[in-house]
Amino acid sequence: MDSFEEFKISPQILKGANAAGFRRPFPVQSETIPLLLQGRNVVAQAKAGSGKTLAFGIPLIQATDSRAKEVQGLILSPTRELAVQIALELEKIAAFTEVMVVTVYGGQSMNVQVDALRRGAQVVVGTPGRIIDHLKRGTLRLGRVRYAVLDEADTMLDMGFIDDVNFILDRTPPDRQLSLFSATMPPSIVRLSERYMRDPVTVMIDANEPSAETLSQYYACVERDGKLELLLQILAKEEGSAVVFCRTRHGTIRLARELERRFVSVAQLHGDLSQNQRDHSMRLFRTSKADVLVATDVASRGIDVRQVGCVVNYDVPEDPVVYFHRVGRTARAGDVGASYTFVSRDESSDFARIFRMAKRPIKPLRPEDERTDFSSAPIRDDRQRGRYRRHGGRRGRGREKWRRYR
Repeated sequence: MDSFEEFKISPQILKGANAAGFRRPFPVQSETIPLLLQGRNVVAQAKAGSGKTLAFGIPLIQATDSRAKEVQGLILSPTRELAVQIALELEKIAAFTEVMVVTVYGGQSMNVQVDALRRGAQVVVGTPGRIIDHLKRGTLRLGRVRYAVLDEADTMLDMGFIDDVNFILDRTPPDRQLSLFSATMPPSIVRLSERYMRDPVTVMIDANEPSAETLSQYYACVERDGKLELLLQILAKEEGSAVVFCRTRHGTIRLARELERRFVSVAQLHGDLSQNQRDHSMRLFRTSKADVLVATDVASRGIDVRQVGCVVNYDVPEDPVVYFHRVGRTARAGDVGASYTFVSRDESSDFARIFRMAKRPIKPLRPEDERTDFSSAPIRDDRQRGRYRRHGGRRGRGREKWRRYR
């Protein structure tokens, strides 16, 4: 489809989409919106930045009765940053309707959320843990939900939220419409769809391509003590804002301080920050008051900022999937972007795994980087290294987390 006018949506929603700058549907929107408007259950696989929020957001707002002051739409998100971003996009679509969108997540005052829910929330976006907190308190009821969405469903299950998701979906009506949106399609997603969805339609958008066509990917072989200088060179060359990923919170804090010493406007995002501090960092970055966001992987799926010019992997991620999530923060929704990965000697094995998984080329940044052939470099076996083990989560809900062993 060439325009949103071709969808059978209300003039108010169309006005909201136009006011927000949405003109032409992206493939995932063209494929899924008609199905969802028909009331079908949908399992959709699409890469980061493909326009998934609008794909499920337009049908959700369309199906919501603004006269009924009860929760009719529920969206589950794996992270609080992504929950906030989804809510912001939905508010744009619903700007000329009377649909009320409320976000609930851990780290924000429970009383603030309770007050918002009592005022008549019709669409709730939240993280599984906080949704369950409200369900157990009786401040949230899902008995009238018509439309439920699991966004980034693969990440949600990878983070050990499967029992939480089951707990929540079991409290929604069996005849509600359910859609799952995911960047990958592991067996756990298939099992979830079989349990909760009747006759779902599967939509695959660029299923085998983990990186965007408009994304240029580069690597540089540089030891740790040379990474800062190379980063400064890239920031001086690139236009627009940048997201720089580090493996650890300590590394994030240390790098942000080094950049501030060199008069770079920086915001930080990591697990040691309170929710207010995290919101403040994202606000600085979204409003261009900070040119660089230095973050741990808490941000790899929670950022949707159109002006991100480039992503820098200051540290190579150990999990190849995390790499594709990180670089998906740029070149979103058809925009052009670039990613740069700094590979030190001790990170070469992790990068070799990423290099071989990438469907599109990751090119050497400088002539000297061509000397290393990652297509044939040896790869260590994580199973033999025993890098990670699982352990039980908090509150007895079967949540799984990863603990590192050296």
